[in-house]
Amino acid sequence: MTNQRRAPGKAVTSRSGKQKQNKPQRTRGQKVRRVLLWIAALGLGGLLAGLIAFIALYVMIDIPEENEEFKSETSFVYYADGSSEVGKFAKQNRVPVSLDEMPQTLQDAVVAAENKSFWTDSGLDPKGIVRAAFSNAKAGQTVGGGSTITQQYVKILYLSSERSMTRKVKEAIVSLKIQREMDKREILEGYLNTIFFGRRAYGVQAASRAYFNTDVEDLTLKQSAVLASVLNSPNGMDPSNGDDAKAELKERYQYTLNRMAADGMITQAEADKAKAKLPKFAKVKTENTYGGQRGHMLKLVRDELLREGYTDEQIDGGGLRVTTTFDKQMMADIEEAVAEQRPEGLSDADLHIGAATVEPGTGALKAFFGGQDYLESQINWAATGGMAGSTMKAFTVAAALEDGYSLNDYFQGYSPYVFRGGLKVNNAGEGSHDMGTSVSMITATANSLNTAFVDMSDSMTDGPKKIYKVARAAGISPEERSEKYPGIPTRSVDFNPEDSLITLGKARISPVNMANAYATFANDGKRADVHVVSKVVDEAGETWERDKKTRRVIDSDVNNDTIHALQQVVNQGSGRKALALGRPAAGKTGTATAGSDSDNTHVSSSWFVGFTPQYSTAVMYVRGDGDDPLDGGWMPSYYGGTYPAATWTAAMQRIQSQLPVERFPSPSWVDGNKSNPGSGGRTYSTWTPRPSANPEPSAEPDSEDKGKEKEKGKEKDKEKKPSARPSPTSTPKPTVPPAPTQTPTPTPTPTPTAPPVEPTPTTPPVSPPEEGPEE
Repeated sequence: MTNQRRAPGKAVTSRSGKQKQNKPQRTRGQKVRRVLLWIAALGLGGLLAGLIAFIALYVMIDIPEENEEFKSETSFVYYADGSSEVGKFAKQNRVPVSLDEMPQTLQDAVVAAENKSFWTDSGLDPKGIVRAAFSNAKAGQTVGGGSTITQQYVKILYLSSERSMTRKVKEAIVSLKIQREMDKREILEGYLNTIFFGRRAYGVQAASRAYFNTDVEDLTLKQSAVLASVLNSPNGMDPSNGDDAKAELKERYQYTLNRMAADGMITQAEADKAKAKLPKFAKVKTENTYGGQRGHMLKLVRDELLREGYTDEQIDGGGLRVTTTFDKQMMADIEEAVAEQRPEGLSDADLHIGAATVEPGTGALKAFFGGQDYLESQINWAATGGMAGSTMKAFTVAAALEDGYSLNDYFQGYSPYVFRGGLKVNNAGEGSHDMGTSVSMITATANSLNTAFVDMSDSMTDGPKKIYKVARAAGISPEERSEKYPGIPTRSVDFNPEDSLITLGKARISPVNMANAYATFANDGKRADVHVVSKVVDEAGETWERDKKTRRVIDSDVNNDTIHALQQVVNQGSGRKALALGRPAAGKTGTATAGSDSDNTHVSSSWFVGFTPQYSTAVMYVRGDGDDPLDGGWMPSYYGGTYPAATWTAAMQRIQSQLPVERFPSPSWVDGNKSNPGSGGRTYSTWTPRPSANPEPSAEPDSEDKGKEKEKGKEKDKEKKPSARPSPTSTPKPTVPPAPTQTPTPTPTPTPTAPPVEPTPTTPPVSPPEEGPEE
């Protein structure tokens, strides 16, 4: 075969026939290296971008304001002794202490259990953060974790417990900043004073008291290890929550001790010895901050602190140390007396008994009984009050004496009696309790005669205004708060100078203020403002103390004669049950009625207010909302001389059992210079007091007390107004034996069989309160 040759000329080739060139092929290894290079480049870029972002966030994010509730400090309220605790005010139960007060074993245990690298790290734990990130990714949500002590402190004090990556980033940045501003000791101290330990305890001092009933400085190794362990799950590891919780605590407790030994904080022998058994725990206290009378006490304290200018923030979280006027034993005395004397079969929810004891000369509210347990009812009947009834007559006596009348003057005792304007007033049932047309001021007071006291008020020019002025100055709060006469401004309803029958006690007065007003009589006519807070020490150690100054509001001679009249209520009048006290006492009964008219009235309150030279106590019985009927067979007897006087006596017997017997000053027998137009213009200046069936315990001091009285009366004598005293021939003083040394037996008195009949007005219709025929 012969070879064919290409025809001459240019060769023509098709595109498809183009010759292929061989290129070098990449190996598998080269491909992997190239991917890794790209990943590294992207990683480096991402890292750089992340670093730039982190720097930007670090610059942008400031340290936030502290969460106030986590910086709050519990305020404690104490009885008058300054050490026995009444209760506390707190947003969180916390008592900050310095790191120096915390034992080293506690500090070591917390670091070992919570953050081994605490003393050397930068405030962050990168490995822990990575572990937490993987855990979060696996769980499919942000579950937290990986926090150092610094981060936990930042989260609590500055941020929140929100479970989000945003919060974690912010937490990390703020932790780095805090690390630059605070040293490790400051961070640990803040953390241990802030963190929650369970049992409603924030901070290690509160936790020490809650778990072991001891102060933090006295914690043992075992106790320290427990507190460090419960931080991991405060409620889940509280041994009071059952066997499972106790078992979980023991496992964590042993872990903490082993970590302490591994880090050289304690020896292995010490750890093994401690691991054998958990320490003994304190019994969990029932939350009873406001139970019983405590809630009423704390409410009075809070209200007074606010009036003195403290804020709610200071009260609830300012670490105040408040010393009150309350006497712990006297509080118990009054509560026991109320329980002992209250009628059987009447529920606490219906019958309300309010009582209060005030110290003359200081205004300190030493004790009170507000009624029901505060958790059942927040109404404090000692501060709320009811219609005062004839307890207002004491101020009428003082007003009349200041106006120029005397104990020798006589007033209308006939019953019923129609006064000017057609007002008909009864002393008791129709035609009964009639003392005749003329009775002395002393007899009228002892027997609580309505006609005589309406006559007495009517005989003075602007009598109601003068009675109001004396009562208000003595201690009865007006309806609005008064800067001139401060105190506990429990609202006095219907207490006003325009009430023409103010002497019969339509006004609603609290036992607290009534006790304070009568304490003015016991203090020679010098008023002290009633109060419940005597001293406050704030967080910085600054001390505020109550100024217990007094000021004269009733002339001394007038006051002496007022006391003498009120003593006859106890010695021979409606308050004879108080004779059982066995020492000089003065007081006034009160039984008030309420209703829309004279045909629709009922007894709404029952009182006895009395005093000795040392203490003044008011007792009030009311029903329902304070106006419901006590009569109609609901109470065995509704008069102030029965249950209220018996309760007063039982309380004062307890309160004064360890006190010496003190006597009142003798009456001054102020010589009145006015006649009584209400009794036909007659002045009985030759009236001779009748001998008492029950001798007055304290009219004349014995020789031992005369010297004391002389010393006590120096200031009083300087202030007395000159007044002519009745001569022995025209107005002899009663001769009275010295005070009995044993408790006398009060004269028995039959229970009244009919309710008191109210004054029956003609026109316009009125329904004044009325005093019934009391014992």
